[in-house]
Amino acid sequence: MRILSGIQPSGVLHIGNYFGMMRPAIELQKEGETFYFIADYHALTSVRNPEALRENSRQVALDFLACGLDPERAALFRQSDVPQVTELAWILSTVAPMGLLERAHSYKDKLARGLASTVGLFSYPVLMAADILIYDSDAVPVGKDQKQHIEITRDLAVKVNETFGQVFKLPEPRINPDTQVVPGLDGQKMSKSYGNNIDIFGDEKETRKRVMSIVTDSTPVEAPKDPERSTIIQLYSLFASKDELADMRERFKKGGTGYGDFKKELFEKLWEYFSPMRKRREEILRDKSYIDKVLARGAKRANGIADQVMERVRTAVGLR
Repeated sequence: MRILSGIQPSGVLHIGNYFGMMRPAIELQKEGETFYFIADYHALTSVRNPEALRENSRQVALDFLACGLDPERAALFRQSDVPQVTELAWILSTVAPMGLLERAHSYKDKLARGLASTVGLFSYPVLMAADILIYDSDAVPVGKDQKQHIEITRDLAVKVNETFGQVFKLPEPRINPDTQVVPGLDGQKMSKSYGNNIDIFGDEKETRKRVMSIVTDSTPVEAPKDPERSTIIQLYSLFASKDELADMRERFKKGGTGYGDFKKELFEKLWEYFSPMRKRREEILRDKSYIDKVLARGAKRANGIADQVMERVRTAVGLR
């Protein structure tokens, strides 16, 4: 089974990225042939600084490797190191119905967040479909909010198959029901664009400061507190054991402990959890050529498959 996933290099990675995409992707290394790309073409819809894009792409690779990605098992590469994907995106766009793209949730969401309405933003799902189809992917792990992208990919694959014969296999979404939406400092979904993030490898002082700034209500120290509505509890559940979580929930209900003390416990658990990964990150940084070697090896594997698929596509549509 071939598994594909991608992550945008749009900024420093936070714990929402880790629990939402990175950790599940790392666990999938044991299940099949895994391909993970750094989506720098996609990032061009929002990143306008070339130096930042280059640096962010390397940082994503560094952080992914530090968090446990094994380059002997998984291919890690930059999307732009497989330029055939843009050729396939054009071919898919020639059969993509406008109505299909107009119904894409992500386009509407990004416009609502203030992004400029561009052709690239509108046709984003077509490039994403090319990312998936060009590797003959069997499974694509996504969150519930991204399931529509896989549905669009399948629709476009079917359209090509109906028009030109059997060209593409149909990928399946892999939705992990246990994947949590990680809340940010304000209780909304954690996002760099909202400024409510806690970075995976942030400075200790800054990380502590951000944890201590989690928004809470005005319940007095001595009064019972509601664990069901607490961002602190939701974040603590990511790092603590079942017993530790149960204990904190009980102390919430009992009263006598302030939110500040609970935040300090959360910080200690978070900092301890990522400690081995910080150590691995420092080791990687000592070998200045390691990241480049990993990305080059991943790109070679990805190109080998992309070349085969594109020859099949070109022949089918009449370009060969």
